[in-house]
Amino acid sequence: MVVYGDMQSGNCLKVKLILSFLGIEHQWIHVNILENETKTSEFLAINPNGKIPAVMLDDGRTLSESNAILGYFAEGTDFLPLDVYQKAKVYEWLFFEQYSHEPYIAVARFIQKYQGMPESRVEEYQSLQAGGNKALALMEQQLSTSAFLVGEQPTIADIALYAYTHVADEGGFNLSNYPNIQRWIAAIAAKKGYIGMQG
Repeated sequence: MVVYGDMQSGNCLKVKLILSFLGIEHQWIHVNILENETKTSEFLAINPNGKIPAVMLDDGRTLSESNAILGYFAEGTDFLPLDVYQKAKVYEWLFFEQYSHEPYIAVARFIQKYQGMPESRVEEYQSLQAGGNKALALMEQQLSTSAFLVGEQPTIADIALYAYTHVADEGGFNLSNYPNIQRWIAAIAAKKGYIGMQG
């Protein structure tokens, strides 16, 4: 199995974490999006959408979209509950991550960390702060009532939201305002098989 990704990307970190937590062997191929390596004909044959992460399974089938990949590998493991309602709550958080969290926190991080805050995007960056803090506040509220986002053990909901939350400060978000999120970040980082962002 081959995974195409960049370990500075939160979406790619999600895939690395689930594979590492589950002890699944794989080959990791670094893809540099800043050098348009996702736009080559070779990569577009794997993911026509031209985005990382992407996975090529042993039988040659491919998967893309980080949260779909999480769902695939979590099936039949403790990272995805069997109970239908609990499973739906996991997917509720996965959709929340893509629509209410990542568009604010990951984009603000990209503008600040990768682009060095160009003048043309300062106003956009500032406008992202309210939405990002709203998402963090909702997570903080949930984590005040349970150890993880869906109950007392980690699921792929936690992996998905950990990816960009733990580096939210790189997008201007002050995590010291969210003590339950800080506790939760530490709990995930302490889990056997944990691997952090690299580079």
